Amino acid sequence: MQQLETLTREARALANGDVVPGSPEAEVARQLQICNACRYCEGFCAVFPAMTRRLSFNAADVHYLANLCHNCGACLHACQYAPPHEFAVNVPQAMAKVRLQTYTDFAWPSALGKLYQRNGLTLSLATAGALAFFMMLTLWLKDTLWRVPASADFYGIFPHNLLVSLFAPVFLFAVLALSLGLRRFWREVTPGRDYEAPVIAAVQGGAALEATHDVLRLKYLDGGHGEGCHNEDDAWTKKRRAFHHATFYGFMLCFAATSVATLYHYLFGWVAPYDLPSLPKILGAVGGVLLLIGTAGLYWLNLRRHPQHGDAAQKPMDRGFIALLFFTSLTGLGLWGARGTAFMPATLALHLGFVMALFLTLPYGKFAHGFFRSAALLKWTIEKRLPSKLKVGDE
Repeated sequence: MQQLETLTREARALANGDVVPGSPEAEVARQLQICNACRYCEGFCAVFPAMTRRLSFNAADVHYLANLCHNCGACLHACQYAPPHEFAVNVPQAMAKVRLQTYTDFAWPSALGKLYQRNGLTLSLATAGALAFFMMLTLWLKDTLWRVPASADFYGIFPHNLLVSLFAPVFLFAVLALSLGLRRFWREVTPGRDYEAPVIAAVQGGAALEATHDVLRLKYLDGGHGEGCHNEDDAWTKKRRAFHHATFYGFMLCFAATSVATLYHYLFGWVAPYDLPSLPKILGAVGGVLLLIGTAGLYWLNLRRHPQHGDAAQKPMDRGFIALLFFTSLTGLGLWGARGTAFMPATLALHLGFVMALFLTLPYGKFAHGFFRSAALLKWTIEKRLPSKLKVGDE
């Protein structure tokens, strides 16, 4: 009977949009009630000003605030109620657990959401290795694995149409899955429920510009004071922000290189590979180097990260994503050096294996956090432009 009553309470909470007792969301709500009474950390990041606009926290509020958190660690080291205090307030860790839950709950298709909890370093590298092995086996059966290509043309090893037929569907599925998952998240946390549409429309333009600015600068990895966030201890460091910048912009430059090369191929009939000083080569080279530096730095920081700063269960997912980005970049740059040699076919197969593994895991790995966090930042920049419903103090 007691179990039935518990299930009934949980079902009622879910139906009403409330947090389920005993869930990660309930723990975040508990800690935020304490933080709302204290408010010492208001200037650290966007989470705490957003928190003060609420007196209670339902599931949508918790999901929104968890993804607004950048896990900089500033509040943990400043908190007088952090462990070993009996209140055990650890906002970064509690938020990290909820973030993983939001990725899982809002994933599309829903049945694949559990992959977030299994997408670790071993699985990522095993997937890439298996795909690369399959491609190498194909080349070996054709007796072209260790032969010097007749030209430096990649499509002489794997035909262009074959590569498009393999990679385009996977990439398009990743885009579709991420878009639908993000749409589900935005529908839950959308800021327009308590305001008229014209009021929202009046602030959306400026809010979108500010959110874009904050995303591109990684504003909230500065600890709220410009000195950076925390990593292995209570010392401030700008390393995490710098390595995130290198990784993000390195990835975007590599994506831009691929996009420009696609335009070259289909609009102008200019077939890869391209030589310096062509735009795809410049973008790819600069982006590849930045991606190597950024991912190597993030992996190093991840190994040294303070155990109370995040959810230890997510470290395999974090490291798996970092590793795929690193080896995609490394093999891409290595392919440049292997052109026209007997190592070119094997290097190409290895590179394509890592790229395919990256595409396959994109919708259900760490990559999603950038989209969910950007959506949360957009909600915050809209929300703070709207009058508070609490009408407290000057508001």
